[in-house]
Amino acid sequence: MIFRLDERLIFPDPALAEPDGLLAVGGDLSAGRLLLAYDEGIFPWYSDDSPILWFSPHERFVLFPTELNISSSMRRVLNSNRFKVTVDTCFADVIEACSAVPRKGQDGTWITADMKAAYINLHQLGHAHSIEIWQGNDLVGGMYGVAVGGVFCGESMFSKVSNASKVALISLIQSGKYKLLDCQAHSDHLESMGARMISHIEYIEILRANRY
Repeated sequence: MIFRLDERLIFPDPALAEPDGLLAVGGDLSAGRLLLAYDEGIFPWYSDDSPILWFSPHERFVLFPTELNISSSMRRVLNSNRFKVTVDTCFADVIEACSAVPRKGQDGTWITADMKAAYINLHQLGHAHSIEIWQGNDLVGGMYGVAVGGVFCGESMFSKVSNASKVALISLIQSGKYKLLDCQAHSDHLESMGARMISHIEYIEILRANRY
């Protein structure tokens, strides 16, 4: 059953989500609703031609810092000083780049204008963060997401040169700030770096144990 949200800041039990994770439709992208959603293991994912859709998958694709696998070739990249890493210096540029980079198998982007505005607002409130990767003065890669206590919910990443987004992800994980990176969607390259599926129940337990 798919639930329709109204103006009240409440969500149905995520355990009631459809097999594909779809839980609810409607509502808005206010900071209060977004923060409540992430705190309950829910996130928005939709396109311009649809209403706001809220998902809570029955399994989550996550990466624990202790399970991070860095290949020998990637270690050489990290040791080469080819890239400079910064945090929260140009959040709007990162989310714009994430929305503009073409992706295999995707027609357009789910990062709509409303989504950009909503996450920039979360950033200004101190809840959403970006990691930026530079070559000289050029922004060549990065990622952004939402911090929920000790869990970082990764929303999107981009790379204009080889390995730039991987450097962003590794820098985030090695920062020591987070107990878990929620990758949301499966990808082969994240799996090769140690990401794996856990149950929704385990994910919620981690969220609750790392609130602060």
